[in-house]
Amino acid sequence: MTRFLPILAWFICAPTFAQVDFKTLDASLSVDFDKRYVSGICEFEFEVKGKVDSIRIDAIAMSFTNVRINNRTVPFVASPKQLKLYKGFKKGTNRLSFEYSATPKQTMYFVGSGNDLQIWTQGQGKYTSHWLPSFDDANEKLVFNLSASFDDGFTVLSNGELVSKKSTNGTTLWRYAMRQPMSSYLVMLAIGKFDRRELKAASGVPQELYFQPQDADKFEPTYRYSVEMFDFLEREIGVPYPWNVYRQVPVRDFLYGGMENTTATIFTQDYVVDEIGFNDRNYVNVNAHELAHQWFGDMVTAKAGEHHWLQEGFATYYALLAEREVFGDDYFYWKLYENAEEIQRASKTDTLPILNARASSLTFYKKGAWALHALRSAVGEEHFRKSVKNYLEKYAFRNVDTDEFLAEVVNVSGYDVKEYRKRWLESGKFQIGEVIDLLRENAFMRQYFDLADRAGEPFASKKQFMMQILASDAYVALKEEAVIQSAGVPFEEKKDLIAKAMATGLVPVRQAVAATIGDFPDTFYGEYSGFLADSSYVTREIAMRTLINKFPEKRAEILDRTKSFVGLNDRNLRILWLTYALMATDYAKTEKLALYDELLNYTTAKWEASVRQNALQNLMRTSPTDTQVLAAVANALVHHKWQLTKFARDTIRASLIKQSVREFYRELLPQLEPAVRAQLDRLLKE
Repeated sequence: MTRFLPILAWFICAPTFAQVDFKTLDASLSVDFDKRYVSGICEFEFEVKGKVDSIRIDAIAMSFTNVRINNRTVPFVASPKQLKLYKGFKKGTNRLSFEYSATPKQTMYFVGSGNDLQIWTQGQGKYTSHWLPSFDDANEKLVFNLSASFDDGFTVLSNGELVSKKSTNGTTLWRYAMRQPMSSYLVMLAIGKFDRRELKAASGVPQELYFQPQDADKFEPTYRYSVEMFDFLEREIGVPYPWNVYRQVPVRDFLYGGMENTTATIFTQDYVVDEIGFNDRNYVNVNAHELAHQWFGDMVTAKAGEHHWLQEGFATYYALLAEREVFGDDYFYWKLYENAEEIQRASKTDTLPILNARASSLTFYKKGAWALHALRSAVGEEHFRKSVKNYLEKYAFRNVDTDEFLAEVVNVSGYDVKEYRKRWLESGKFQIGEVIDLLRENAFMRQYFDLADRAGEPFASKKQFMMQILASDAYVALKEEAVIQSAGVPFEEKKDLIAKAMATGLVPVRQAVAATIGDFPDTFYGEYSGFLADSSYVTREIAMRTLINKFPEKRAEILDRTKSFVGLNDRNLRILWLTYALMATDYAKTEKLALYDELLNYTTAKWEASVRQNALQNLMRTSPTDTQVLAAVANALVHHKWQLTKFARDTIRASLIKQSVREFYRELLPQLEPAVRAQLDRLLKE
C-alpha cells in the first residue's frame, strides 16, 4: 500500500492452515448501489490434509443460505465474523458452495450517484472479509476468479484476465480469472464509468490504463513514464512480471495514495492531473511503488507483521530506483536525503525497529528503503540483484520472512548479515552516520551539504557563491536551497539573486522565490505577478495570496486575471478566488449571491472530500456564523475519509463555545440523517 500514512495492522494471530489448504474461490457477485448491498454465489475448492474439527472462513456480518459441501447440504454456524463448518468434509479434495449477502460497513465504498457513481474496495490488511467471504490471514493464498454483474454502460474491474463479458436485459456480467494464488487482502472490485487505453511493456505484458471520460486530456501526464518504469523494474528485478496483465484505475475519495491489488492497482483521483498539475502532485512515485508491490507483497507476501518491511520497504526502494531511471542520480539521492531527514526528525519518539509488528509506517516504508540501500551498497549492486532474484524465484507465490531473504544475500555474496541485521533491522536507532557517508557518494549531495553548512553565514559573504549555483547546471534542489537561504534578507540586497533565480525558469526555484521573498517594493509588482502564469497551481496560489494581501488597491485587477483558474483536484485556486471575490466589497457586486452559492455548493456531498474540506475551511473563516455553513460542517461528520470527519469534529468543537451556535445545532438535530445526528449529538454532550 502507499504513501507513508498510518498503516493498518493486517496480520493476525490466527492458527495456521496446516491441515486445511484452500485452493480456489470462484465467486459470482451482484452489487446494489442504492442499497449498499452485495450478494453472490461462492464455490471454494479446498484440501483437508489431516484431522480437523472445523473449517472457518472469515465473513463479517454476512448471511448465508444453501451451504453445501461436495454437493450435500451441511449445517453451518454464521457468527458475526465467520462462517463455521463442522461436518461434510473429508480428507483430500472438497468443494464448498453457498450463497451469501452483506451490507458492508467498510472496505466496499459507494461514491457519487446516478451515472457518476463509483463502487470500489480497499482491503489492505484483513478487511476483504467485509464484502467477500475470504481469509484475514495473509498466509492463506488461493486463486481468486471473480465475476460481477452491473448495469450496462459501467465498467467492472477485478483481478486477473477478463475472460468474458455478456449483457442481458440491461445488465452486464464481467468474468475475471487469475492463474496464480494470492492473499485475500489483494482482491479488488471497482465499478464506474471508465474509458481505457492499452499500452504494452517491452515484454508484451498489456498495460490497461483507465480514466474517467472527462479526464481524457489528462491521460498522458497522469500515466507518464508508466511503461518506462514497468520495463525498468522487470530488468532491475530480474524476474519477469509475475502476472499476465496489469491495470490501473483512479477512483474518487480513495482512502490512500494507491493500493497494490494483484494485477489491478486502485489509486486516488487526486493524481489525475494536467500538464501544470503534474508539477505539483503527480502519480509517478505512487505508480512505481504499487507496481513494485506486484513482486514484493503480491508475489511474495510477509508471513507476519514484523516482516512488513519486506513489502513496504522494498516497494519504496524500488520506486526510488525506478524514478532514478526517469529523473537521474541527483533526484534519487535527494529523495533518499529527504527520507533520511524525516526519519531523523522522528527518531526521538519513533523508536521501534523495523522488525517489530507495531513499527510506524515511516519505519516500514522509508527506513526499510534505507535499510535496503545500505545493504545494496555493502554487498554491491550485482550481488544485491542476484540475491533478490533468487529470493523471488525461490518463494514465488508463497509467504516469507526476513531471515529467508537475508539467507539469499549470504548465499550469493557471503556477506555477514548478523551485524547488518542488528544495526538496521533490530535497532530502533537510525544509522545517521552511515547514511551521511552513503549520501556523500553523490557529488550533488556533497555540494548541498557544503551550502547547508553555510546557512548561518552573513548573506553578503556567500552571495556570489549562491549566484554561481543559480547560473550553473546544478540539480534544482541546490538552487532552491540558495533561494531559501536568502529568506529574511532585505529585497534590495538580494534583488539580483532573485532575478537570477526567477530566470532559471525552474518551477521549484521560482516557487521558492514566491514563497520566501518577503517584503518587496511596489515597483516589483509586475515581475512578481508573473508567478500567476507559472506552470504550478501551488505557485499560483502563493502568488494570489501574496498579491491580494500586499496590493489591496489592485485586487480587482488580480481577480479579473485569475477568475478562470480552477487548480488541482481540490479546486484550490477556484475556491481561493471565490473567497477573495466575496471578501472584496467593491468587486462583482451584483454577483455576490451566485458566487456565495457556488462556494457553498462545494461543501455538499456531490463533491470529493478534499473539495468539501477546502470550501468549508474558507467559509468558516469568512462566514463562521452562517447557519448554512454550520449545517454543511455537521453533514461532513459522516464520511469514509477520516481527514474530512476529523476537520468537521474539530471545527464544531471550536464553534460550540458560542452559545448561539450550540443552540442552532440543537435545533438542527431532528432534521439530520440518523448517522449525522448521532455524531453531532455526541459532540453536543461532550
